[in-house]
Amino acid sequence: MGIISNLLSSRNKAKSQPKAKKGEQEQAEMSFLDHLEELRWHLVRSAIAVVLGGIFVFIYVKDIVDKILIAPFSPDFLTNKYLVQINPSLHFQKLDITNPRFIAISPYEQFLLAFTISMFGGAIIAFPYIVWEVWRFIKPGLHDKEKNKLRGNVFVISILFFIGILFSYYVIAPFSVAFLSGFSLSDYAQNQWKIGEVISLIMQLVLGGAIFFELPIVIYYLTKLGVVTPEFLRTYYRHAIVVLLIIAGIITPPDVISQVLIFLPLLLLYQVSIWVSAVVVRNKEREEQEELKKMGIKKGD
Repeated sequence: MGIISNLLSSRNKAKSQPKAKKGEQEQAEMSFLDHLEELRWHLVRSAIAVVLGGIFVFIYVKDIVDKILIAPFSPDFLTNKYLVQINPSLHFQKLDITNPRFIAISPYEQFLLAFTISMFGGAIIAFPYIVWEVWRFIKPGLHDKEKNKLRGNVFVISILFFIGILFSYYVIAPFSVAFLSGFSLSDYAQNQWKIGEVISLIMQLVLGGAIFFELPIVIYYLTKLGVVTPEFLRTYYRHAIVVLLIIAGIITPPDVISQVLIFLPLLLLYQVSIWVSAVVVRNKEREEQEELKKMGIKKGD
């Protein structure tokens, strides 16, 4: 598993010896090919995990559709029952998934949709394993200190991913469903939705929330790379608030209470990202000071 270390070593040698012999260049090229071969097997194992998860989802796809994917359209859905007490204007209790029923207008639509749901569900189930495979791939190229710092990243990334899914499913999806179900362009127009578009809506909301909740991790790595700083995030704090308000306004009904319920968690994520960036910068500065101390150099000399 020392492939990445060997690759980096070969690249460093190539940089320090620009006029390397042909044999050394071929050896470095072989190391790069070995590196790609290792990556291929990580991808293959990840794909197998997704397929296995997809097979499990396909076996129970009908129950998953009835009890999970279209559940937010039911007045008995957990969020619909409790949030209507906070804001009666949402009228969750008026939703009825049986009248009219969702429709399928193509002979193969439901089968292809079952396949899509299976792969989507398989990817969600396999997500922690996929992240672990990524960690296994980059781990050999890290120093011991870096390995210790990033040891819990697989767990943190996975937890944030599933929290984002739960938040989108139990909060964003019901608000969006309530708004879209209650919106009418004309008294003569009736909502009769295709089952594929309904399920795609739920999957898009869930995936969007899962990705958005990875913001602290993204900011962590961008700060490590020097692309983002806490000062930058604080400077554009007001701009971020406007963007978050726009996002909350798009995915919720047009009333203040609903938008606030969505906006606050998004703002909290941004605040956490600023804190994460500040911690990374402080740690980086402390490490630089320790290195200079070991070399007998004072900062500013």
